[in-house]
Amino acid sequence: KSLLGDKAGNSDSLSIHHFFFLFLGSVKLWASAFGGEIKSLSAKYSGSQLLQKKYKEPEKSVRVEEIDGVKLVKDLAVKMEEMFQRKAEATRRLVEAAEEAHHQHEDNPDLQFEYFNAVLINEVGEDEKPVELGGEFILEPNDHFNNLSVNLSLSVVQVPTNMYNKDPDIMNGVYWSEALNKVFVENFERDPTLIWQYFGSAKGFFRQYPGEIKWNTDQSISFDCRNRKWYIQAATSPKDVVVLVDVSGSMKGLRLTIARQTVSSILDTLGDNDFFNVIAYNQEIHYVEPCLNGTLVRADTTNKDHFREHLDKLFAKGIGLLGDALTEAFTILNDFNQTGRGSVCSQAIMLVTDGATEMYDDVFEKYNWPDRKVRIFPYLIGRESAFADNLKWMACANKGYFSQISTLADVQENVMRYLHVMSRPKVIDHEHDTVWTEAYVDSAVSMSHLFVVRWLLNGVLQLVMQKNQGILLGVAGTDIPLQELMKLIPKHMLGIHGYAFAITNNGYILTHPDLRPLYQEGQRRRKPYYSSVDLSEVEWEDKDDILRNAMVNRRTGTFSMEVKRTVDLGRRVLKMHNDYYYTDIKGTPFSVGVALSRGHGKYFFRGNVSMDAGLRGLEQPDVALADEWTYCNTEEKHEHRHLTQIQAIKLFMTGRRPHLKCDRELIQEVLFDAVVTAPLKSYWNSLALNKSENPDKGVEIAFLGTRTGLSRTNLFVPTVQNFLTAEDEEGVFNADHFPLWYRRAAEQVPGTFVYSIPFSTGTLVVLASTAIQLLDDRKSPIVAAVGIQMKLEYFQRKFWTACRQCTALDGKCIISCDSEDINCYLIDNNGFILVTEEQSQTGLFFGEVEGAVMSKLLQMGSFKRINLYDYQALCREYAGSSDSARTLSDPFSMVKWLLTELVIFLLEFNLYSWWNVDLSVKAQRPHGKTMMVPCDTEYPAFVSERTIKETTGSIDCGGCVRYRLSSFVIQQIPSSNLFMVVVDNKCDCSNIDPVTMDPIEIKYILYRSSLKCDRLKLQKDRKKPESCHPFHPEVGETFLFTQSKMLS
Repeated sequence: KSLLGDKAGNSDSLSIHHFFFLFLGSVKLWASAFGGEIKSLSAKYSGSQLLQKKYKEPEKSVRVEEIDGVKLVKDLAVKMEEMFQRKAEATRRLVEAAEEAHHQHEDNPDLQFEYFNAVLINEVGEDEKPVELGGEFILEPNDHFNNLSVNLSLSVVQVPTNMYNKDPDIMNGVYWSEALNKVFVENFERDPTLIWQYFGSAKGFFRQYPGEIKWNTDQSISFDCRNRKWYIQAATSPKDVVVLVDVSGSMKGLRLTIARQTVSSILDTLGDNDFFNVIAYNQEIHYVEPCLNGTLVRADTTNKDHFREHLDKLFAKGIGLLGDALTEAFTILNDFNQTGRGSVCSQAIMLVTDGATEMYDDVFEKYNWPDRKVRIFPYLIGRESAFADNLKWMACANKGYFSQISTLADVQENVMRYLHVMSRPKVIDHEHDTVWTEAYVDSAVSMSHLFVVRWLLNGVLQLVMQKNQGILLGVAGTDIPLQELMKLIPKHMLGIHGYAFAITNNGYILTHPDLRPLYQEGQRRRKPYYSSVDLSEVEWEDKDDILRNAMVNRRTGTFSMEVKRTVDLGRRVLKMHNDYYYTDIKGTPFSVGVALSRGHGKYFFRGNVSMDAGLRGLEQPDVALADEWTYCNTEEKHEHRHLTQIQAIKLFMTGRRPHLKCDRELIQEVLFDAVVTAPLKSYWNSLALNKSENPDKGVEIAFLGTRTGLSRTNLFVPTVQNFLTAEDEEGVFNADHFPLWYRRAAEQVPGTFVYSIPFSTGTLVVLASTAIQLLDDRKSPIVAAVGIQMKLEYFQRKFWTACRQCTALDGKCIISCDSEDINCYLIDNNGFILVTEEQSQTGLFFGEVEGAVMSKLLQMGSFKRINLYDYQALCREYAGSSDSARTLSDPFSMVKWLLTELVIFLLEFNLYSWWNVDLSVKAQRPHGKTMMVPCDTEYPAFVSERTIKETTGSIDCGGCVRYRLSSFVIQQIPSSNLFMVVVDNKCDCSNIDPVTMDPIEIKYILYRSSLKCDRLKLQKDRKKPESCHPFHPEVGETFLFTQSKMLS
């Protein structure tokens, strides 16, 4: 019996072996016929042979050079240093202006004047007149600010809602800071690439330029600039903190609830350069996270959230032995400081308690006096003050500050007071250190009610201080769009798979093509820990963190490793060997690196054409340049901002704008490409005008791209949707990568085409592309890629037509894909289905449809499974789990849960979701039962073995053995990345599990109980900030005097 056993059995003269031979011959015939048809069609309509010929013609005049990676990364670092320096100078001008304005101002408790309040601008009252502190504030959409409506002449002032808009301190601060408006405007005129500039006052108000669309009340309620990470990081030095929480019996009820919130608020004030631990005490010492006994951990978002979860498990009982707790805290701080792994700067103990029966001077004398290097900040919980004097004395005797917290509403304001104490040494030293913070996603609502999202560096910050006195006035700063960093990257020098990336002193990513800060494509919600993704989580093949640690420690060097790069929304994988080059960016805590793939990625070429010919080619209507590449810097001067890149190139090359900053080398190469590719325009036009060609309009678009970012397109069907648009990020040149069709073609055998259904477009089309080499050796750069877009239905029809061919003289085929006994598939080299009789299976992974066959192909080596890891994944967590149920049984947790649900509702019910229903949010949290949480996952990708051209196999499906002749045949389609698979469907193999690409969450705690603890304890290398101001002699005297007056 054969794949068509009944037919074979009815023929006495046809042996099984002869039938098998004919069957294999038929499949090979189909594959050959289809391969020849689509190769001819793709080559013809793309013009690939013509383009290859045109690049060969100037071969002798073209120079191929190897890229010097070390020089490349050093030049890039210098450009980034200059850009960062310009932003720092803008901030310095704000600081100088603010300090001078305050120096010239005399406080007036009765001062009254009108200013533009961010919540009240353009608001009118019942009498149709502007409300007080509102007034007419002219706003116009501005493309530099993502089309937000802004005022480029004035700033607006936001005042927290728990503060009076006309409080004398606010009025005086707003009045003297009006002087910043002039500097804001001058800064923007000097450097048109600047975006938000701001001043956060120590009094609580926030001045922002340019003034933007009116803040809504919810924004204002939640925003106090003094609570923001950037403000705290600028105002204080790095610190090691131990939080002691009293859980004795007297702390039951509301006091414990307030204590939990106080600890949580303290954690909010800690940043990535700080280290901490939380200890609960009664008659015993209880580490809130038991596995972190005797150590401190970095105060990153993950660790702080982990501790918050454990706060819910605290309960009050017994008596409080504060002396033992203080001893433990001092011991930890001393021991950890000696390891050199902490901040090695400021140290503090936060004491959260309802009282102290003694002063514990013996403990302080043993561990902290006379130097008083550890500050004590007691927080008295509750309204009673019976034991307040002892706590006040502790603060006074140890350079700290005492606060009393009676209600939950008091928590935040009282916690923040310790920051003023910690900032005093820095202010008295009058150090205007430039502080650089981590990146963040800025989202806002434009007038069209659409979210705009930018990846920003927040920010370049400096302290503003009162002249000749140690008083903090606030923090001035500006944000930097990381897109501006990306524009400095010479993408044409990095090659098709190369990229640049930058990290902070803590190893966190500033920019990297594999960083995914948002939930998924099309959504504007930020992931919980998007700003603290470590380099090791994207360059995960570097198991020993060699690359990461070298960059964190600001070294200059090289590194090499084999990597697996995912493309096409993570569904495909490219294996390559990367060479990394890295160095530090002077004047910042950042380091930059570039990755070059070996082979064609290490080489580039130089070609020359006349300027006139190049400009003529560039001005043709079918030519476009990469939007996010910088041929000429049109943003440095306002008069250049309206220019397109092509217009700027023409003005620069003809000498009419000599002050334009342009990359002459890149322009010379793009002019060369414009000339070489110009003949394709005429070629495509001739095909389009010939009515005998493409009669059923199956071929819709022809396109090409070159290594210089130049692209050309030709629409054979004028009304078709062009996929080469900015909306399809995978299909175009951008700052991160070359188009997907270019990258995949570069890894194919020269002269062959790669075919695929693009996942990102959602349209039923097939793309075919091939790479154009300059030379015939492996050192040749891939100078271009060219291809076509065709209708999926047209492509599939070509396949079925080929499958009806046979060698029989009478035309009666022994076997055909029309037979009910077999299933015919066309799959690509990653196992995705392009053609199948069941249309709903198109685009699916083959293993999901034919699990038994895919398993056999993997076993036989026809396909390989490659395991990949995603350390930025999100997993669905069920709120009804046992952990959640246990947590909600506590009254405080119930309140916290309700507040969390309310916050999530407010976040999701915004203007964006009002105008655009975000179905993905509902999918993430159906009926409130699940939520998406950060996790690590492992998932597979599949790649065909290039050397295997055809394979046959049989499968035991259990009770029905597919062996009659062969259960399946797989045959490579010539000159392509495709395979024809013919499967006998006589046996039901549904009992064999499908092979899927579903990710699996890595459950560390399941492997062994200590592994999760090991991950918490893991302290990756980091570079400490150079600036440190732990204490100053004057601080002790000032605070001793102040506290003594208070006690008296």
